[in-house]
Amino acid sequence: MSKRGSVPLLPETKPNEPMAMRTLAILFFASSLSAQAGWETLFNGEDFTNFGAAGKIEKNGYVVKEGEIESTPKCSNLMTEKEYADYILEFEFQLTPGANNGLGIHYPGHGNPAYTGMELQILDNTADKYKDLKDYQFHGSLYTLAPALRGHLKPVGEWNSQRVTCRGPRVTVELNGVCITDANLDELNKSHPKHAGAKRRSGHICFAGHGDVIRIRKMRIAELSFAEDQKEAWYQPAGKADDALAGLGFTQLFDGKSLQGFVRGEKNVGHWQPKDGWILDYDGKGGDLWTEKEYKDFTVVADWRWTGDSGKRNQPDLLPNGLQKVGADGKGVTVEIVEVDSGIFVRGEGRTQVNLWNWPIGSGEVYGIRTDGSQPLPIRAALTPRVFADKPFGKWNRFVITVKGDRLTVVLNGKVVLHEAQLPGVKPQGKLAFQHHGNSLQFANIFVKELK
Repeated sequence: MSKRGSVPLLPETKPNEPMAMRTLAILFFASSLSAQAGWETLFNGEDFTNFGAAGKIEKNGYVVKEGEIESTPKCSNLMTEKEYADYILEFEFQLTPGANNGLGIHYPGHGNPAYTGMELQILDNTADKYKDLKDYQFHGSLYTLAPALRGHLKPVGEWNSQRVTCRGPRVTVELNGVCITDANLDELNKSHPKHAGAKRRSGHICFAGHGDVIRIRKMRIAELSFAEDQKEAWYQPAGKADDALAGLGFTQLFDGKSLQGFVRGEKNVGHWQPKDGWILDYDGKGGDLWTEKEYKDFTVVADWRWTGDSGKRNQPDLLPNGLQKVGADGKGVTVEIVEVDSGIFVRGEGRTQVNLWNWPIGSGEVYGIRTDGSQPLPIRAALTPRVFADKPFGKWNRFVITVKGDRLTVVLNGKVVLHEAQLPGVKPQGKLAFQHHGNSLQFANIFVKELK
């Protein structure tokens, strides 16, 4: 598992070490987790707090032993008290020979987690009795729905690290640093229309016991904020001059006829130009276009579309937690795209730029912080688009970007791609800018509302 944005795992204790020392190590570990931005301890190493049995060390055929959860031959479902929607879940597990269990996600709390919710397989699929498995039954697969990449479990008896990310329609599983499952639930709904669980986007997390022994430790979770799609018409690109925004309390930042209100740098002359009375046309040359005024808390609206590209290039394939997908060879996965790139700088610096581009993850991310390995993973994940919301190349898009304090919300074409994501170290105020990145594009209907 990648160590970027993570905290040290629980230190190993020696077999003959006193129980008091082990307990102290567990408590220190839980405390260190809670101190990290966004992370919460899900299993505290002592009892079934967070699983509806605070103070108890036995529940539904699971027991707490030496800082670990161990299933017994009587195990059934061990379910979290709380329901979760968008989150990153990390834990370690150890299999015994032939062991079978499962991780239930979006579980409503009744019925079989594999069908009323969805079940990610936890399975020693190296055992002879599983030689005839279907592709969706191997470890990490979404049972009956989506197969996982095979061959990345450690030998039975060794500890495996797993990260599960659920954001909107996307579910990914990273096992020992390799992405073995990457599923889009919206697509699975089409291919498996009768699967009730695949339609859900929130629910309990549970271990779905099948009477075999497995062990779990070092469980932590980070919830990621989100909001529902915005239905109001003004969140959609107009495709023409939009007078309605003025009636919503916005002030026009670009009048369609001049660059009044923008810094007039010599290198931008002839490159950023008004067109057709409402479009700000950029030919891909020159430099960034900055506003004269600085803004503190605000909402800015801007329509944009691509008019040219830089050819095809390979760029990182990102997971919904902001990390680059790692393939079976241990290398970062890339995809070939048509290269286009720009952005809108907020609070006066490129580090807090809201990106426009053609990457598979979609526009709206904050590259300067998302790629900062010194930041905790939950912060970086929250600055990665929750959903892909871009229109086809050449079509108009609309950003509605809100900055309040150190929080950023980005709505793209009515879909909330970032919601109240933290911008660590953001300046208290600064200018807006439209980025030069060598690609021609157009902006329109640029309005701003200052917030109090």
